[in-house]
Amino acid sequence: MTPLAHILALPVRAYRLLLSPWVGHGCRFQPTCSTYAMEALALHGGIRGGWLTARRLCRCHPWGAHGFDPVPGTEPPADPGCTTTSPPRARPPRN
Repeated sequence: MTPLAHILALPVRAYRLLLSPWVGHGCRFQPTCSTYAMEALALHGGIRGGWLTARRLCRCHPWGAHGFDPVPGTEPPADPGCTTTSPPRARPPRN
């Protein structure tokens, strides 16, 4: 992690330590916003990771989206031997 990323991670760590136990676990996204922030800062550094974190926090509101939203670049690589689409099935004959 870059020095800027370490500095930007301090409020996230403070939130996890002090506020998260009181607020509860109600994040709309998976991974949670604090986990997303730590991953983004570790993977992309202070500037891009900070930007990704700010964008994610702006999307985290009651009228926003929800669901699985990983940090860009952390998706598991596709298995070259595995196809993502199923082969076409033969249609049954019509009577």
